[in-house]
Amino acid sequence: MAIQPSIVTRDIDKIAAPTGNLYESVVVISKRARQIAVNLKEELNNKLAEFATTVDNLEEVFENREQIEISRYYERMPKPTSTAIEEFLEGKLSYRMRSAEAEGEAKAE
Repeated sequence: MAIQPSIVTRDIDKIAAPTGNLYESVVVISKRARQIAVNLKEELNNKLAEFATTVDNLEEVFENREQIEISRYYERMPKPTSTAIEEFLEGKLSYRMRSAEAEGEAKAE
């Protein structure tokens, strides 16, 4: 997948087409973006945990080049929302909508 800038003009008709409703498409995209963000955050935290120190020495914190490079790498990655939109438009996401009857039954209980 090519890295794209975070500000891109999107055709809302193309976003709405897979679900038939723009708002449903946005919900699918937002849930996927949240999944991506959580995964990236866990991955970054695991990598940075290797550098955790109990010493409160500021000089050591600022001198750790490897930690800075890891952080910069994650900062340069495409935003989770952009990735989720691309996956959605390329048909790479699988999702299912709850039926109106199932929602009604769930609320009644």
